[in-house]
Amino acid sequence: MTISPKLKEYLDGEKVQYEVLLHQEAYTAPEVAHTLHVPGKELAKVIMVKVSERFVMMVLPSTWKVSLNRLKEVFEDSHVRLATEEEFTGLFPDCSSGAMPPFGNLYGLDVYVDRSLTEDEEIVFQAGTRHEAIRMRYSDFAALVGPTVEEFHQLPANVLDH
Repeated sequence: MTISPKLKEYLDGEKVQYEVLLHQEAYTAPEVAHTLHVPGKELAKVIMVKVSERFVMMVLPSTWKVSLNRLKEVFEDSHVRLATEEEFTGLFPDCSSGAMPPFGNLYGLDVYVDRSLTEDEEIVFQAGTRHEAIRMRYSDFAALVGPTVEEFHQLPANVLDH
């Protein structure tokens, strides 16, 4: 297995049950969901945003998009934008570009989870590679990451592509 070494060490050290799911190489969240045969709502994706000068990790269902207007309200800051991959790649040295797990706490980042993910018993997410994902209990994920739970998704019908 080649999941993020930092993530593996953390999960094993905390003695948390998780399952590594191997899948065909995939570059987008919908591709990952398709290769895993997991409904898009059950696969969590990570979106990096920049709030003024700091990076923040946002986690939401793979089929949904972030509402930047809502994030401006959440952070009480008008300087909120999607971060570019070039800007944040160096923050995750043990991960493939764009395949970082939603464990921002391991990388010194605040983590925000969309409330919709808290309704599921399990969470599935990329494990730091383009061909592996992890399935674990959401309650274990929340206990390990300590995310802030907010509602920041945009309904698909109202989504603007960025």
